Amino acid sequence: MNATRASTVRRPRLRRRGSPLQRRQTRLAWTMLIPAIAVVALVAIYPLARTVYQSFTNQQFLALEPTKWIGFKNYRDLWHDTDFRHAIWVTVKFTLITVFFEFLLGMIIALVVNSSFKGRGVMRAVMLVPWAIPTVISAQMWKWMYDDVFGVINDAGVRLHILHHSVAWISQPSTALASVAAVDIWKTTPFVALLLLAGLQVIPGELYEAARVDGASAWQQFWRITVPLLRPAILVALIFRTLDALRVFDVFYVFFGSRPDTQTMAIYDQNTIVSVGDVGYGSAISVAIFLIIALFVVIYVTFIRVEEQ
Repeated sequence: MNATRASTVRRPRLRRRGSPLQRRQTRLAWTMLIPAIAVVALVAIYPLARTVYQSFTNQQFLALEPTKWIGFKNYRDLWHDTDFRHAIWVTVKFTLITVFFEFLLGMIIALVVNSSFKGRGVMRAVMLVPWAIPTVISAQMWKWMYDDVFGVINDAGVRLHILHHSVAWISQPSTALASVAAVDIWKTTPFVALLLLAGLQVIPGELYEAARVDGASAWQQFWRITVPLLRPAILVALIFRTLDALRVFDVFYVFFGSRPDTQTMAIYDQNTIVSVGDVGYGSAISVAIFLIIALFVVIYVTFIRVEEQ
Protein backbone atom coordinates (compact mmCIF):
# COMPACT_ATOMS: atom_id res chain seq x y z
CA MET A 1 0.00 0.00 0.00
CA ASN A 2 2.86 2.31 0.82
CA ALA A 3 4.39 1.52 -2.55
CA THR A 4 1.11 2.37 -4.23
CA ARG A 5 0.88 5.66 -2.33
CA ALA A 6 4.45 6.49 -3.20
CA SER A 7 3.76 5.82 -6.83
CA THR A 8 0.73 8.11 -6.85
CA VAL A 9 2.49 11.01 -5.15
CA ARG A 10 4.56 12.93 -7.65
CA ARG A 11 7.58 14.85 -6.60
CA PRO A 12 7.77 18.47 -7.74
CA ARG A 13 9.99 18.91 -10.71
CA LEU A 14 13.11 20.94 -10.27
CA ARG A 15 13.14 24.04 -12.43
CA ARG A 16 15.76 23.78 -15.05
CA ARG A 17 18.10 26.71 -15.24
CA GLY A 18 18.85 26.32 -18.91
CA SER A 19 21.44 24.51 -20.91
CA PRO A 20 25.14 25.30 -20.54
CA LEU A 21 24.95 27.23 -23.81
CA GLN A 22 22.11 29.42 -22.50
CA ARG A 23 24.00 30.10 -19.27
CA ARG A 24 27.09 31.11 -21.23
CA GLN A 25 25.00 33.42 -23.39
CA THR A 26 23.44 35.00 -20.29
CA ARG A 27 26.85 35.59 -18.73
CA LEU A 28 28.10 37.06 -22.01
CA ALA A 29 25.08 39.39 -22.19
CA TRP A 30 25.67 40.67 -18.66
CA THR A 31 29.37 41.08 -19.39
CA MET A 32 28.53 43.23 -22.41
CA LEU A 33 26.01 45.27 -20.39
CA ILE A 34 28.34 46.08 -17.50
CA PRO A 35 30.19 48.91 -19.33
CA ALA A 36 26.91 50.53 -20.38
CA ILE A 37 25.49 50.21 -16.86
CA ALA A 38 28.67 51.73 -15.44
CA VAL A 39 28.45 54.69 -17.85
CA VAL A 40 24.78 55.29 -16.99
CA ALA A 41 25.58 55.13 -13.28
CA LEU A 42 28.46 57.56 -13.74
CA VAL A 43 26.73 60.20 -15.90
CA ALA A 44 23.12 59.90 -14.67
CA ILE A 45 22.61 58.12 -11.37
CA TYR A 46 25.55 59.64 -9.47
CA PRO A 47 24.81 63.29 -10.45
CA LEU A 48 21.14 62.80 -9.60
CA ALA A 49 21.96 61.28 -6.22
CA ARG A 50 24.46 64.04 -5.47
CA THR A 51 21.93 66.71 -6.44
CA VAL A 52 19.34 65.20 -4.11
CA TYR A 53 21.89 65.15 -1.29
CA GLN A 54 22.95 68.77 -1.90
CA SER A 55 19.31 69.88 -1.83
CA PHE A 56 19.27 69.06 1.89
CA THR A 57 22.32 71.22 2.63
CA ASN A 58 23.19 74.92 2.71
CA GLN A 59 26.10 74.53 0.31
CA GLN A 60 27.30 77.80 -1.23
CA PHE A 61 29.93 78.67 -3.82
CA LEU A 62 33.07 80.15 -2.23
CA ALA A 63 31.54 79.91 1.23
CA LEU A 64 33.87 80.29 4.21
CA GLU A 65 31.61 78.32 6.54
CA PRO A 66 31.38 74.52 6.22
CA THR A 67 28.37 72.96 4.54
CA LYS A 68 25.64 71.90 6.97
CA TRP A 69 22.69 69.53 6.74
CA ILE A 70 19.49 71.63 6.96
CA GLY A 71 16.85 69.03 6.15
CA PHE A 72 13.80 70.20 4.19
CA LYS A 73 14.44 73.93 4.64
CA ASN A 74 15.27 74.46 0.94
CA TYR A 75 12.07 72.70 -0.08
CA ARG A 76 9.98 74.74 2.37
CA ASP A 77 11.49 77.93 0.98
CA LEU A 78 10.87 76.69 -2.55
CA TRP A 79 7.21 76.02 -1.75
CA HIS A 80 6.76 79.71 -0.87
CA ASP A 81 8.98 81.03 -3.67
CA THR A 82 6.77 83.19 -5.91
CA ASP A 83 9.55 83.64 -8.47
CA PHE A 84 9.77 79.89 -8.99
CA ARG A 85 5.99 79.68 -9.33
CA HIS A 86 6.17 82.34 -12.02
CA ALA A 87 8.92 80.38 -13.78
CA ILE A 88 6.71 77.28 -13.71
CA TRP A 89 3.81 79.27 -15.18
CA VAL A 90 5.99 80.69 -17.97
CA THR A 91 7.32 77.21 -18.78
CA VAL A 92 3.87 75.60 -18.78
CA LYS A 93 2.40 78.33 -21.02
CA PHE A 94 5.31 77.97 -23.42
CA THR A 95 4.88 74.18 -23.44
CA LEU A 96 1.14 74.29 -24.12
CA ILE A 97 1.48 76.83 -26.94
CA THR A 98 4.41 75.21 -28.72
CA VAL A 99 3.28 71.59 -28.40
CA PHE A 100 -0.21 72.41 -29.69
CA PHE A 101 0.91 74.34 -32.77
CA GLU A 102 3.84 72.03 -33.51
CA PHE A 103 1.53 69.04 -33.47
CA LEU A 104 -1.12 70.78 -35.59
CA LEU A 105 1.32 72.08 -38.21
CA GLY A 106 3.38 68.89 -38.07
CA MET A 107 0.31 66.80 -38.84
CA ILE A 108 -0.60 69.01 -41.82
CA ILE A 109 2.95 68.87 -43.19
CA ALA A 110 3.17 65.10 -42.69
CA LEU A 111 -0.12 64.53 -44.53
CA VAL A 112 1.01 66.73 -47.42
CA VAL A 113 4.47 65.17 -47.72
CA ASN A 114 3.02 61.66 -47.44
CA SER A 115 0.91 62.19 -50.57
CA SER A 116 2.28 61.63 -54.07
CA PHE A 117 3.29 64.74 -56.01
CA LYS A 118 6.20 65.97 -58.06
CA GLY A 119 9.10 67.22 -55.97
CA ARG A 120 8.09 65.37 -52.81
CA GLY A 121 11.67 64.33 -52.07
CA VAL A 122 12.93 67.90 -52.34
CA MET A 123 10.20 69.12 -50.01
CA ARG A 124 11.09 66.46 -47.43
CA ALA A 125 14.70 67.61 -47.46
CA VAL A 126 13.86 71.32 -47.33
CA MET A 127 11.43 70.98 -44.42
CA LEU A 128 14.21 69.61 -42.19
CA VAL A 129 16.44 72.67 -42.61
CA PRO A 130 15.00 74.65 -39.63
CA TRP A 131 15.36 71.62 -37.37
CA ALA A 132 18.95 71.04 -38.48
CA ILE A 133 20.07 74.56 -37.52
CA PRO A 134 21.49 74.71 -33.96
CA THR A 135 19.05 76.31 -31.56
CA VAL A 136 21.41 79.05 -30.42
CA ILE A 137 22.10 80.11 -34.01
CA SER A 138 18.44 80.12 -35.03
CA ALA A 139 17.49 82.01 -31.85
CA GLN A 140 20.11 84.69 -32.51
CA MET A 141 18.97 84.95 -36.13
CA TRP A 142 15.35 85.47 -35.08
CA LYS A 143 16.41 87.94 -32.38
CA TRP A 144 17.94 90.13 -35.07
CA MET A 145 14.82 89.74 -37.22
CA TYR A 146 12.67 90.85 -34.26
CA ASP A 147 14.77 93.97 -33.63
CA ASP A 148 12.57 97.06 -33.41
CA VAL A 149 15.09 99.24 -35.29
CA PHE A 150 16.86 97.05 -37.84
CA GLY A 151 14.62 93.96 -37.82
CA VAL A 152 13.24 92.68 -41.11
CA ILE A 153 9.91 91.71 -39.51
CA ASN A 154 9.10 95.27 -38.46
CA ASP A 155 10.37 96.65 -41.76
CA ALA A 156 8.20 94.27 -43.80
CA GLY A 157 5.18 94.85 -41.55
CA VAL A 158 5.39 98.64 -41.92
CA ARG A 159 5.99 98.50 -45.68
CA LEU A 160 3.01 96.18 -46.18
CA HIS A 161 0.87 98.35 -43.87
CA ILE A 162 0.34 95.43 -41.51
CA LEU A 163 1.98 97.42 -38.70
CA HIS A 164 1.52 101.14 -38.09
CA HIS A 165 4.91 101.39 -36.39
CA SER A 166 7.77 99.20 -35.27
CA VAL A 167 7.03 96.85 -32.38
CA ALA A 168 9.51 95.87 -29.67
CA TRP A 169 8.55 92.21 -29.89
CA ILE A 170 11.10 90.97 -27.36
CA SER A 171 11.04 93.88 -24.91
CA GLN A 172 7.27 94.11 -24.47
CA PRO A 173 5.89 91.59 -21.93
CA SER A 174 2.70 91.22 -23.99
CA THR A 175 4.56 89.89 -27.05
CA ALA A 176 7.71 88.36 -25.53
CA LEU A 177 6.36 84.86 -24.90
CA ALA A 178 4.56 84.67 -28.26
CA SER A 179 7.75 85.76 -30.04
CA VAL A 180 9.93 83.07 -28.51
CA ALA A 181 7.19 80.46 -28.96
CA ALA A 182 7.03 81.28 -32.68
CA VAL A 183 10.75 80.61 -32.98
CA ASP A 184 10.43 77.23 -31.29
CA ILE A 185 7.44 76.33 -33.47
CA TRP A 186 9.36 77.26 -36.61
CA LYS A 187 12.35 75.18 -35.57
CA THR A 188 10.74 72.06 -34.10
CA THR A 189 7.65 71.53 -36.26
CA PRO A 190 9.72 69.61 -38.87
CA PHE A 191 10.79 67.15 -36.16
CA VAL A 192 7.17 66.46 -35.21
CA ALA A 193 6.26 66.16 -38.90
CA LEU A 194 9.07 63.63 -39.38
CA LEU A 195 7.81 61.46 -36.52
CA LEU A 196 4.23 61.58 -37.80
CA LEU A 197 5.38 60.90 -41.37
CA ALA A 198 7.14 57.74 -40.20
CA GLY A 199 3.85 56.58 -38.67
CA LEU A 200 1.84 57.44 -41.79
CA GLN A 201 4.10 55.41 -44.05
CA VAL A 202 3.36 52.14 -42.22
CA ILE A 203 -0.41 52.45 -42.63
CA PRO A 204 -1.51 50.05 -45.43
CA GLY A 205 -2.85 51.84 -48.48
CA GLU A 206 -5.43 49.09 -48.98
CA LEU A 207 -7.41 50.45 -46.04
CA TYR A 208 -7.92 53.79 -47.78
CA GLU A 209 -8.83 52.07 -51.05
CA ALA A 210 -11.46 49.95 -49.28
CA ALA A 211 -12.82 53.04 -47.52
CA ARG A 212 -13.13 54.92 -50.82
CA VAL A 213 -14.99 51.97 -52.32
CA ASP A 214 -17.41 52.10 -49.38
CA GLY A 215 -17.99 55.80 -50.06
CA ALA A 216 -16.05 57.26 -47.11
CA SER A 217 -15.04 60.90 -47.46
CA ALA A 218 -11.49 62.14 -46.92
CA TRP A 219 -12.47 63.48 -43.49
CA GLN A 220 -13.98 60.13 -42.49
CA GLN A 221 -10.85 58.31 -43.68
CA PHE A 222 -8.72 60.61 -41.57
CA TRP A 223 -10.72 60.12 -38.37
CA ARG A 224 -11.55 56.42 -38.80
CA ILE A 225 -8.26 55.15 -40.28
CA THR A 226 -5.41 57.63 -39.98
CA VAL A 227 -5.87 58.85 -36.40
CA PRO A 228 -6.40 55.43 -34.74
CA LEU A 229 -3.47 53.80 -36.55
CA LEU A 230 -1.26 56.87 -36.07
CA ARG A 231 -1.92 57.06 -32.32
CA PRO A 232 1.41 55.47 -31.23
CA ALA A 233 3.39 57.95 -33.33
CA ILE A 234 1.25 60.81 -32.02
CA LEU A 235 1.93 59.85 -28.42
CA VAL A 236 5.67 59.53 -29.05
CA ALA A 237 5.75 62.97 -30.68
CA LEU A 238 3.79 64.53 -27.83
CA ILE A 239 6.04 62.94 -25.20
CA PHE A 240 9.25 64.07 -26.88
CA ARG A 241 8.07 67.62 -27.44
CA THR A 242 6.49 68.05 -24.01
CA LEU A 243 9.63 66.91 -22.20
CA ASP A 244 11.81 69.05 -24.45
CA ALA A 245 9.64 72.14 -23.93
CA LEU A 246 9.51 71.74 -20.15
CA ARG A 247 13.30 71.91 -19.92
CA VAL A 248 13.71 74.76 -22.43
CA PHE A 249 16.71 76.98 -21.77
CA ASP A 250 18.73 78.05 -24.81
CA VAL A 251 16.21 80.00 -26.88
CA PHE A 252 14.95 81.90 -23.81
CA TYR A 253 18.48 82.68 -22.67
CA VAL A 254 19.47 84.04 -26.10
CA PHE A 255 16.33 86.17 -26.29
CA PHE A 256 15.98 87.47 -22.74
CA GLY A 257 19.04 86.50 -20.73
CA SER A 258 18.08 86.50 -17.04
CA ARG A 259 15.07 88.81 -17.34
CA PRO A 260 12.80 88.02 -14.35
CA ASP A 261 9.46 88.16 -16.18
CA THR A 262 10.51 85.60 -18.83
CA GLN A 263 12.49 83.11 -16.76
CA THR A 264 11.77 79.44 -17.31
CA MET A 265 12.40 76.80 -14.66
CA ALA A 266 15.79 75.92 -16.15
CA ILE A 267 16.94 79.55 -16.33
CA TYR A 268 15.78 80.25 -12.78
CA ASP A 269 17.73 77.22 -11.60
CA GLN A 270 20.83 78.31 -13.52
CA ASN A 271 20.67 81.81 -12.05
CA THR A 272 20.30 80.44 -8.53
CA ILE A 273 23.31 78.13 -8.80
CA VAL A 274 25.68 80.12 -11.03
CA SER A 275 24.80 83.78 -10.47
CA VAL A 276 23.69 83.67 -6.83
CA GLY A 277 25.93 80.76 -5.88
CA ASP A 278 23.31 79.00 -3.74
CA VAL A 279 24.07 75.38 -4.63
CA GLY A 280 21.80 73.87 -1.98
CA TYR A 281 18.70 75.85 -2.98
CA GLY A 282 19.50 75.42 -6.67
CA SER A 283 19.75 71.66 -6.15
CA ALA A 284 16.28 71.71 -4.57
CA ILE A 285 15.01 73.53 -7.67
CA SER A 286 16.65 70.89 -9.87
CA VAL A 287 14.94 68.11 -7.93
CA ALA A 288 11.60 69.91 -8.25
CA ILE A 289 12.06 70.26 -12.02
CA PHE A 290 12.96 66.58 -12.23
CA LEU A 291 9.79 65.61 -10.34
CA ILE A 292 7.59 67.86 -12.51
CA ILE A 293 8.96 66.33 -15.70
CA ALA A 294 8.70 62.83 -14.21
CA LEU A 295 5.04 63.51 -13.43
CA PHE A 296 4.36 64.29 -17.10
CA VAL A 297 6.19 61.10 -18.10
CA VAL A 298 4.06 59.01 -15.73
CA ILE A 299 0.87 60.58 -17.08
CA TYR A 300 1.86 59.90 -20.69
CA VAL A 301 3.01 56.32 -19.99
CA THR A 302 -0.20 55.58 -18.08
CA PHE A 303 -2.26 56.97 -20.96
CA ILE A 304 -0.33 54.81 -23.43
CA ARG A 305 -0.95 51.66 -21.38
CA VAL A 306 -4.66 52.43 -21.12
CA GLU A 307 -4.83 52.92 -24.90
CA GLU A 308 -3.00 49.64 -25.52
CA GLN A 309 -5.42 47.74 -23.27
